[in-house]
Amino acid sequence: MTPTARVRAKAALRPRKLAATHAVVTRAAVQYAVARRGLPSAVTVRSIVRASAASAAAVTVRFVGLREGRALNARFRGKDHATNVLTFVYDDGEMLAGDVVLCVPVLRREARAGGKSVIAHCAHLLVHGMLHLQGHDHLREADALRMERRESALLAALGYPDPYST
Repeated sequence: MTPTARVRAKAALRPRKLAATHAVVTRAAVQYAVARRGLPSAVTVRSIVRASAASAAAVTVRFVGLREGRALNARFRGKDHATNVLTFVYDDGEMLAGDVVLCVPVLRREARAGGKSVIAHCAHLLVHGMLHLQGHDHLREADALRMERRESALLAALGYPDPYST
């Protein structure tokens, strides 16, 4: 699962239009490098990944602790702290391939601070990471608003609350 030099800069990707149906062939591996207690099951994670994919994809979702989250963020983003979600895109030809890494202590802290369930916040971060994997970003305000609307729509379709509602 360790990201390699084949990591492609997210900004270099063009956003892909999400499909109206989610009958896209997507492979999703789920890894828990931390205790699974309170986290979504692998079946739930796979369903979120598949619902978020606009094209065929091979994705690994990895739940990590602070040490691994911090090391990955430092190595690949130059930031010496753990962050909630990291997305690594691999140039793998026809099929979109990449990793979505969720730092469990950070996502638990954020869920608690936001008055959200860990499962709902995790679903949001998975959708967010999947959109990054497909080339979406939130560097400009217009792009951020577009990405937030897409996240809200996908989460609603999956039965989760809107993370941006007050």
